[in-house]
Amino acid sequence: MTASARDMAEATPATRDRYVDLLRVASLGTVIAGHWLMAAVSTGGIGNLLALVPALQVLTWGLQIMPVFFFVGGFAHALSYRSLARRGDGQPVYAAFLRARLQRLLRPTLVFVLVWAVLALGVQLAGRGDGVLSGAALRMVTQPLWFIGIYLAMVALTPPLLKLHGRHGWAAFAGLFGAAAAVDVLRFALGVPYVEFLNFAFVWLAVHQLGFLRADGRLGGVRLPAALAAAGLAGAALLVAYGPYPLSMVGMPGEKVSNMAPPTLALLCHGLWLVGAVQLLARPATAWLRRPRVWRGVVAANGIAMTAFLWHLTAMLAVYGAQLALGIALPEPATAAWWAQVPVRILLAAALTALLVACFRRFEAPSAPSASPTAAGSGPRAAAGITLCILGILGLSMTGLGGLLEGHSATLIAVPVTAPAAIAMALGGRLLVERSGPARRVRLRG
Repeated sequence: MTASARDMAEATPATRDRYVDLLRVASLGTVIAGHWLMAAVSTGGIGNLLALVPALQVLTWGLQIMPVFFFVGGFAHALSYRSLARRGDGQPVYAAFLRARLQRLLRPTLVFVLVWAVLALGVQLAGRGDGVLSGAALRMVTQPLWFIGIYLAMVALTPPLLKLHGRHGWAAFAGLFGAAAAVDVLRFALGVPYVEFLNFAFVWLAVHQLGFLRADGRLGGVRLPAALAAAGLAGAALLVAYGPYPLSMVGMPGEKVSNMAPPTLALLCHGLWLVGAVQLLARPATAWLRRPRVWRGVVAANGIAMTAFLWHLTAMLAVYGAQLALGIALPEPATAAWWAQVPVRILLAAALTALLVACFRRFEAPSAPSASPTAAGSGPRAAAGITLCILGILGLSMTGLGGLLEGHSATLIAVPVTAPAAIAMALGGRLLVERSGPARRVRLRG
């Protein structure tokens, strides 16, 4: 039986860092709200509001909050892995760590993928896969999965990077930061081809490494977070003002350079300022979270946050689809009529997301313990499984679901990948991870 949010809130140990839970919910909530606002749908297709109104791109310096989620992930992963290592219950630590961290991430993700794959097949068999809204939906609904693929890679690399952190501390972060800077020099100054893709690792892992530092208590106080925020903000501003970096911290259609795909040094500096800023708010926010009602709300939101993230674009597209079906005109984006409809569309998208969460939240809930453990764990099997999961999820974020029947492919690490192959890799990878050791549930901090 699943415990209620009230029960879990009342059972929260005094040692739990409640602020981290708030940051996790707030970062995903900000991403959802940003997507709802930025989508500029018209009878001609789906565009981006920030591309239509470039002056609004400065808002991404606050709304591009994914670095905070990866920072929080580093903190949680450090606590979890160390907890398992101390426990020493006979099973390989790496395999147990992967199973425990992936349980609440992969299940709702794969359910989302399978449901949408069935819908996509139905739409294409009915001959409606090329419609203005349906075609765009099949292309874009899986795009946010890139974040889950990158997050899975961070989980997989936590043990070696945590060991590196244990030996070198801040120097390990500095090494990743320097590597990200070197990649941009090779890319922009020397024109080395394909080197920019290395920053998918260096940029996000550098932010993740800051989470390790927080777990060790090395980001406390006021001076260090303030210095980090100031240096990050100044660095990002200088790079955008005098370098080849665009103003927007999210990708813009048609731009030659994106700060997001692949990530740039400017985005890493942006991440530093966000981490410093949220750390400065830690003390007052922690005091606020001691209020029972506030903490219950955060606990409840944490239990459904990933499900809401996965389904929020579905809800938004359904609102637009209903508007078209009812014959309600879609005004041109960024016009006065369009802005007038924004609050209504967001409220409807939020309500529909809540309905979808009610249907699918069970897949985000922790599984019950198995009655009988399986054979001894296998670290190599777990590593192979998570590698397949990463490749499958990232591949699906690139291919979309619009070409399931035709076998359309996208290039992932120089290899063409189709949507069916990506789905098969993700499913097979999860099966390998699940079979990498005892099937019992492991309860972790963070």
